[in-house]
Amino acid sequence: MTLHVFDDPRELAATAAAQAAELIGQAIAEHGAARVTFSTGVSQLAFLQHLTATPNINWQHVELFHLDEYIGMRGDHPASFQRFIRERIVEPTGLKKAHLIDGMADPVQVCRDTGMAISKAPIDLEIVGIGENGHLAFNDPPADFITEEPFIIVSLDEQCQLQQVGEGWFASIAEVPKQAITMSIRQILKARAIICIAPEARKAEAVRRCFTGDISPLAPASVLRSHSNVTVYLDQASARLLEPGVPLA
Repeated sequence: MTLHVFDDPRELAATAAAQAAELIGQAIAEHGAARVTFSTGVSQLAFLQHLTATPNINWQHVELFHLDEYIGMRGDHPASFQRFIRERIVEPTGLKKAHLIDGMADPVQVCRDTGMAISKAPIDLEIVGIGENGHLAFNDPPADFITEEPFIIVSLDEQCQLQQVGEGWFASIAEVPKQAITMSIRQILKARAIICIAPEARKAEAVRRCFTGDISPLAPASVLRSHSNVTVYLDQASARLLEPGVPLA
C-alpha cells in the first residue's frame, strides 16, 4: 500500500484523478474496455470534477459500477447515490454502460443481478473512500470479511447515519434509511487496482485505526492493507493522527 499526504486538497484531487485516468487508459489499451467502480460522497467531489474534465479518456469504453445505495430510496432523491453517479459521472462524460443500483427495487434481486454483472470480468479500478466509522462502502463495523457474495444487504450503524446528516444529505438521523445494498469486502478486494481518497479532519480517527491498528472487521477499511495494489490519498487533516513509522510516499 502506498500512502500520499498532501498539503493542498486540490492537489490531492488532481493527482488522484491523474492516476485514475492513467489506469483507465491502460485498461482500455490492454483489454479494450475499463471496468471501474466509483465511490460517492462529499470527499469524492473534487476528484470527480478533475477526472471527468480530464481529456482523452474514452468514456465510451468504460463500464461503471458503484459501491452502494440506500434501500427504499428513489433515484431522484438528493441523497441517492444513483443520482450522484448520474449527475457527476454519467451525464458529464456521456458514459453509456452504467450499472446503477436501484434502491426501490427488490434488494435481494438487485444484489443478485448486479452481482452477476460485476462477476463477468475483473474490475480494473476501484475508487473508494473511508467512512468516519472506518467503513468501506457501506460495510460498517463489524464488517463481514467472509462472504463471497458480490453485493449484500446491510444495516447502517448510528455513526454512519450521523455522517450522512453531517454531510448535509439529510436533515436528521430519522430521515436516513436504516438499510442499504453494498458491495462486499471480498468483492472490493478483487479489483486489479484500488485508489482510496480520504481527506478531511473528520476522517482522522478512522484513518489512524485503519492504517496503524490491526486488520480487523472492527476497522473495515484496514482490509485495504491486504491488497497488493492500493494507493491512498490523504490530506494533512486526515493524516494528523497517524503514528510514527507509517510509510508515507
